[in-house]
Amino acid sequence: QPVEATDDAFWDQFWADTATSVQDVFALVPAAEIRAVREESPSNLATLCYKAVEKLVQGAESGCHSEKEKQIVLNCSRLLTRVLPYIFEDPDWRGFFWSTVPGAGRGGQGEEDDENARPLAESLLLAIADLLFCPDFTVQSHRRSTVDSAEDVHSLDSCEYIWEAGVGFAHSPQPNYIHDMNRMELLKLLLTCFSEAMYLPPAPESGSTNPWVQFFCSTENRHALPLFTSLLNTVCAYDPVGYGIPYNHLLFSDYREPLVEEAAQVLIVTLDHDNASSASPTVDGTTTGTAMDDADPPGPENLFVNYLSRIHREEDFQFILKGIARLLSNPLLQTYLPNSTKKIQFHQELLVLFWKLCDFNKKFLFFVLKSSDVLDILVPILFFLNDARADQSRVGLMHIGVFILLLLSGERNFGVRLNKPYSVRVPMDIPVFTGTHADLLIVVFHKIITSGHQRLQPLFDCLLTIVVNVSPYLKSLSMVTANKLLHLLEAFSTTWFLFSAAQNHHLVFFLLEVFNNIIQYQFDGNSNLVYAIIRKRSVFHQLANLPTDPPTIHKALQRRRRTPEPLSRTGSQEGTSMEGSRPAAPAEPGTLKTSLVATPGIDKLTEKSQVSEDGTLRSLEPEPQQSSEDGSPAKGAWLALPFSSGLCSGGWVLSWKSKLPLQTIMRLLQVLVPQVEKICIDKGLTDESEILRFLQHGTLVGLLPVPHPILIRKYQANSGTAMWFRTYMWGVIYLRNADPPVWYDTDVKLFEIQRV
Repeated sequence: QPVEATDDAFWDQFWADTATSVQDVFALVPAAEIRAVREESPSNLATLCYKAVEKLVQGAESGCHSEKEKQIVLNCSRLLTRVLPYIFEDPDWRGFFWSTVPGAGRGGQGEEDDENARPLAESLLLAIADLLFCPDFTVQSHRRSTVDSAEDVHSLDSCEYIWEAGVGFAHSPQPNYIHDMNRMELLKLLLTCFSEAMYLPPAPESGSTNPWVQFFCSTENRHALPLFTSLLNTVCAYDPVGYGIPYNHLLFSDYREPLVEEAAQVLIVTLDHDNASSASPTVDGTTTGTAMDDADPPGPENLFVNYLSRIHREEDFQFILKGIARLLSNPLLQTYLPNSTKKIQFHQELLVLFWKLCDFNKKFLFFVLKSSDVLDILVPILFFLNDARADQSRVGLMHIGVFILLLLSGERNFGVRLNKPYSVRVPMDIPVFTGTHADLLIVVFHKIITSGHQRLQPLFDCLLTIVVNVSPYLKSLSMVTANKLLHLLEAFSTTWFLFSAAQNHHLVFFLLEVFNNIIQYQFDGNSNLVYAIIRKRSVFHQLANLPTDPPTIHKALQRRRRTPEPLSRTGSQEGTSMEGSRPAAPAEPGTLKTSLVATPGIDKLTEKSQVSEDGTLRSLEPEPQQSSEDGSPAKGAWLALPFSSGLCSGGWVLSWKSKLPLQTIMRLLQVLVPQVEKICIDKGLTDESEILRFLQHGTLVGLLPVPHPILIRKYQANSGTAMWFRTYMWGVIYLRNADPPVWYDTDVKLFEIQRV
């Protein structure tokens, strides 16, 4: 039966209850019941929402002084957290929170004119913002004594109540368990408000503004700056080790971690802003970077994105970078005492946050690359990539790790930093080597390509693009790494692999570009690679003599049917793995994962720039689609090629075979092979070290073709990746919020939930 909104006795029972927890609310209010009320007595559901929001607004107005008021606010926020997803999943209800409530005027003072009424969503968001800076509820009161009148909520300057020291705030408040718990409940409700995005299918054209986020991050929210700062500082200042004392986390339950997780999730959702579409198109179709275009004013600026992009002080950058590096390295801390430090679980949120920082704040990106601190981010990313390579449920983690490295690799400094010797011995399931961080990167990439699962194949282009981008700066690769690179070339240049898909030859082009860059720009320190190239010279000769006649191509593809092994590991001396490492494991059967939208191809993800003599980058015009420089046919053209039947045109092979950049390597082989053979015969040498010593002192000055200009493929923002990040981020948030299970079993549309 519909219950009158004025029947306080009835409605108060929903929030007057004393100690319930959010888990209790989820147990007491089952999904079936919410849906039944929604279908059968919608007016009751509407009244329940109005009333709960009204109680939050009252709490925010009064400042929640009594225990009873605090309890009511917490219960209302738990109830709304429970109910909101069921309102979002029903298209008929979607506009409900954006409808106006009679009498809730924007001017406050109970104005009755409905012209000015606030939508329910706005009242709710503003109340949450106020409550997050409510003295003695979510922040420490600054009043000396209880006799003092309570702080007036309206005149309170929330910038003095920022939750944690760090960016723009020097004072670290006393930790308070109760305040942390209350903040966490309110942030959970805020995240649930934002989660309407999960109930809309992925559509790149949708302009993608989430009205909840848009309003919350606008100038309407007077707490936007202190809240942004509080969230960022809470995440970056967190130290899970437990004050540096081993096993401390077992003695004291760490109540900070749930707050930090919630803060990280709210932060990345507020920063979900499509960078590619933020320039507004003008009438003639060109884009203007200014937001001051009167013709078509862009939506209200997202203040969180704005503040993030304006951070510029060195000490702030240092604080953020150190904090994120410390947290990302946490799962790697293999001390002699297993379980002695708490293992955090929110590394995916941290990677998204790091991505947003680099994408929206170029000064931060340059700061990261300015010192070898970038390696403190690189090593954990390589650890996660290597660890997740066999696990179907962690494809998203693999992608974001690779995207971050692609973004970094577009900057020269990243390649230079990789020359630092790698001495940290993180136990990883990779061959033991002695060398630099560049060696670590290439050895891990080789492992992903040769022993990851099938779904990672779209990432091969990205992985090799990263290696190409850094290759001109790599001073000395180890023998292990040199062999890995040649093993990849061997695997990718087998005829069946080259002919079995239209894009496969790109991988060979990337590898040849790596070798050319190193030979032309870093020959002196790279005798290991030169030696490996000489030893495997037959691979280059085979490439130069690749068959282009249909019968041979057909035969190669037939052979492929008999040997379906994707990339043979034979011929790659694996060597023993590092001590203390565990092999990368596939997902446990039944593991939940969320689907992801496809990522754009490497040609959409990056734009080519040429490095000039003085080291500056010059953007290159994209080639006309008809035949790009490596001879790949235009997008539609190759779809018609009947690869499976092996009748693919020899003309297609010819078109790119003639462009294989083999000249430099062939010249090197022509000069060095006879010299090496002569030494071996003359001295009866079978010892590698002697040959390496000879190559170290050799020179090819004046013998090689004129060095080619260095090409860098820099990541460029585009709506495809923005959409990918949105689905990935919400998928992570969906899966990580299992207790209470805020969104489980509701009808989400942004992705599918799948079992491995």
